[in-house]
Amino acid sequence: MARALYTLLVWALLPLIPLRLAWRARRQPEYLEHIGERFGRYRIEARRPVIWLHAVSVGETRAAQPLVQRLLARHPDHDLLLTHMTPTGRQTGADLFGERVLRAYLPYDDPFAVGRFLRHFRPRAGVILETELWPNLAAGCRERGVPLVLVNARMSERSARGYARVAALTRPLLRGLAAIAAQTEADARRLRDLGAPEVAVLGNLKFDLLPPPAQVEAGAALRRLFGARPVLLCASTREGEEALILDALADAPAGDALVVLVPRHPQRFDEVARLIAAKGLRMQRRSTGEAVAAGTQILLGDSMGELFAYYAACDVAFVGGSLLPLGGQNLIEACAVGAPVLIGPHTFNFAEAADQAVACGAALRTADAQAMVAQALALLADAPARARMSEAGRAFAAAHRGAADRTVELIEAILGSRVE
Repeated sequence: MARALYTLLVWALLPLIPLRLAWRARRQPEYLEHIGERFGRYRIEARRPVIWLHAVSVGETRAAQPLVQRLLARHPDHDLLLTHMTPTGRQTGADLFGERVLRAYLPYDDPFAVGRFLRHFRPRAGVILETELWPNLAAGCRERGVPLVLVNARMSERSARGYARVAALTRPLLRGLAAIAAQTEADARRLRDLGAPEVAVLGNLKFDLLPPPAQVEAGAALRRLFGARPVLLCASTREGEEALILDALADAPAGDALVVLVPRHPQRFDEVARLIAAKGLRMQRRSTGEAVAAGTQILLGDSMGELFAYYAACDVAFVGGSLLPLGGQNLIEACAVGAPVLIGPHTFNFAEAADQAVACGAALRTADAQAMVAQALALLADAPARARMSEAGRAFAAAHRGAADRTVELIEAILGSRVE
């Protein structure tokens, strides 16, 4: 009954989807591409048996990278289908994997669209990354005998409270999954409390993301463009954070330091550029490819696919999404290349990784934008402190690797002959 009511709600909202896509296309025109796929209609064809992975957006797609690489190597006789919900996730998949995988949008959670998707690709197995739980998708997989596995799962206290409010949907969904692999014991406990019968704790796939040599080289090239000045990177900032950071810089000027500001979402690049201009700061854009002028105060990182390079090129990295109650962004990549890390007070999406990074000396937590800027300027003037944090970050990232191998083993143990 609960899923029937949910499905009625989905059907009631379907006529509004074109309006929603058009609204989002104002900032990102790619939302108007491949619209048929969102309703289960596809032009691409699989020529071999399909293993399907769903990574909703950029972060999940990047986390999937070590898993995709291992599955491609271990199952060369299968097509790997990577599905997304956002254009930036889809583009990230193209950048990372090229033609080695099939790419498509996962349809909205309408039973008919889900059915068309499953009939078209006939996946032998489905792997959902992190916490993308859709009742009709899970039910459709059960009805067609497609094992559905949730991996790299995370469940914050806030999300758990939301899922608990719709327990009549959440409980049967979780019980119907073939396997669940959580990042941490805290995530596993919350999933069990929501009704999951068994949850393995296999670690975070993002620790297995090694800095690609090309990105390390790109970081060295970026550093040459930056010049000899100290560099503060503000990475993956979210809406509202840039204004806080710029105001803090006005109160505590960075002197000769270069501030590199990289918004999380590319559709906000122009918006942030206007904000910087309104503050009267001298700005350049990374997309011009020009060397940074001596008088430039802010470099706007309006490029895609260069986050590792930015981390490799900076002296101190603030990881965004954490000044406001947004849950924080992934700090593991910064640690992996040895960037001293600063975070704000709100890191509930990466709670255990953030706490461990702080505990081992790889990261420092700050209370607000003013404290973050003050701490960053202090670190820029303290080379020995930066060196200690850099070493601690590399050791922290290395110590937690191995989730990708464990996850592949779990998937293959659960799916057995279906992917042989």
